Amino acid sequence: MITYQTEDVDMPAIKKRETTEWIKAVAQSYGKRVGEIAYIFCSDEKILEVNRQYLQHDYYTDIITFDYCEGNRLSGDLFISLDTVRTNAEQFAGGNYERELHRVIIHGILHLCGINDKGPGEREIMEAAENRALEMLNGIA
Repeated sequence: MITYQTEDVDMPAIKKRETTEWIKAVAQSYGKRVGEIAYIFCSDEKILEVNRQYLQHDYYTDIITFDYCEGNRLSGDLFISLDTVRTNAEQFAGGNYERELHRVIIHGILHLCGINDKGPGEREIMEAAENRALEMLNGIA
């Protein structure tokens, strides 16, 4: 089950049913199935608090993924800062907030599927996976 919650922000204008079907389709393309996934849309201040408290990182970020997966069943809590998504959309996505939000939504799922983005060459692999997933969304939406 996928849930969408907010803390300190308004719920973004996403189509929850389509988004859920898309997430399931992406997971299935990696041989995974969706378990308990919670999206928590929040402010920069909340994500900074989570980053400091749980990861001992003192910086803002667009997403923090807590992985509770078991076998091929994806489960986790995904905190997404809508403030940072908006800033990144302006800087990197030509101002397309909706596309940037979907990129971040699926970024967390790709992490749960085992794709990393911190090591050498991994960022390019993640970006390619994000782009493939965004194409899948276009087929669903």
